[in-house]
Amino acid sequence: MSEHLPSLSGKECVKALMLQGWVEHRQRGSHIILQKQGFPRGLCIPNHKTLDKGTLASIIRQAGLTPEEFRQLL
Repeated sequence: MSEHLPSLSGKECVKALMLQGWVEHRQRGSHIILQKQGFPRGLCIPNHKTLDKGTLASIIRQAGLTPEEFRQLL
């Protein structure tokens, strides 16, 4: 799955997820916490210049998206 993912920063990832209805709940240090109605847990996005492929894959999976759906948000 991770070989098909683009290289993104934390802010770019947050912007894409906000198109799916996620909202920025708070930020603590370099981590942005997003929440969405109907999801019991929030997403923790590291605000780094470049997200590791495994980290991005995990965020996409936790958001309930496929890599193809996520790429369409970019």
